[in-house]
Formats: sequence, structure tokens, C-alpha cells
Amino acid sequence: MLGKFFQKPGVEDSERVPPGQHLTKGFPVLTYGAAPQVSIDTWEFKVSGLATAKTFTWDDMMALPQHEFTADFHCVTRWSKLDVKWTGIKISDLMKLIEVDPKATHIMEHCYGGYTTNLPLVDFLKEENFLAFKLFNEPLPPEHGGPMRSIIPHLYAWKSAKWINGLEFLEREELGFWERNGYHTRGEPWAEERYS
Repeated sequence: MLGKFFQKPGVEDSERVPPGQHLTKGFPVLTYGAAPQVSIDTWEFKVSGLATAKTFTWDDMMALPQHEFTADFHCVTRWSKLDVKWTGIKISDLMKLIEVDPKATHIMEHCYGGYTTNLPLVDFLKEENFLAFKLFNEPLPPEHGGPMRSIIPHLYAWKSAKWINGLEFLEREELGFWERNGYHTRGEPWAEERYS
């Protein structure tokens, strides 16, 4: 498989590719179960837990400032894709509209299809994080998490929740889907935090 679909990083990329990773020539799709098919007409994003309850529609999200992002993408299954181009909304812009209880220390990302993943609030609030709705200038396809997914570039890709439809603010860490099934609770690629 190495050579046909993946390659070892060259010297010029060595500082951008975490240990144990290979560069992909495509953009693999790894999903547990079928990709949910969600219309933007019915899509909702709900805020719950230790925050004032709020529901955003697709139009509400599209009214927020939109930005182009280029970020490297690292999958726990040992492949990386460099310079992925997204269009989306900064988490920091969304958070201006959410009133969070100071007791909150973690979040749970909730998704269509029942997927969840957890993050410390400090990781979620990093300035480089965003919600993506376009990939390489095209609407984000369902297999890559469309209509919207989170992108948390500094952590492994399972923390960048596909088909996102809500944030639950928590007083303590709770485990999401893959974390309950043996994945690391944080998932930092440079430390190879793959499994617990």
C-alpha cells in the first residue's frame, strides 16, 4: 500500500508530519457506519449543558463571518494530508454568541448519526479551530462530514467531528464514542496519543 496510496514524508515536510504518519495521495474516508444524509433546510446546531440553551439554524451559521482555512489533517490510522483547504466559521466567532457557565471545563461534540467526541474546553477554544462547510471550495460532502464538521487541527482527526449538530458544555470530562472504545481521551498527534 505504501507507494500506491501513501508515501513517507520528505525532509521538507518532516517538521509538519507527526511521528508514525505517512502522507496520503488522496483523502481517505474512514467512518463507523453509513454517512448521515442531512439537508441544510433541516440541519440544526444545539447548545446544551453548562451553557444557555440555544439552537442555530443553517442560516444563522451562514450569517457569521466566513473564512478560508488551510490546515494539515492527521488521522489516528497513521495517514496525514497536508494543506487541506476549507471554508468555515471560526469557533471563536461562534463562541461570542454562546453564554457558558464558568464551571464548564469540557465539551462534548454531538453529531447526526449519534457520534460524539469529547474535548477539554481549552483545546476546543484554540483560535485555529473552526466549523467547516466547504472542502476545496465545494460544499462539504457527507462522506467528509457534510454539511458541517468541526476541524481541530492540533489533534487527531477523530476529534474533528463529522456531521456536527451540537455542543454540550460539561463540568468534567465525559468520554465520546471512540474514547469509550479505547482511543486516547485527548489525541495529540505529536505525542502519538492514539489509544488509552
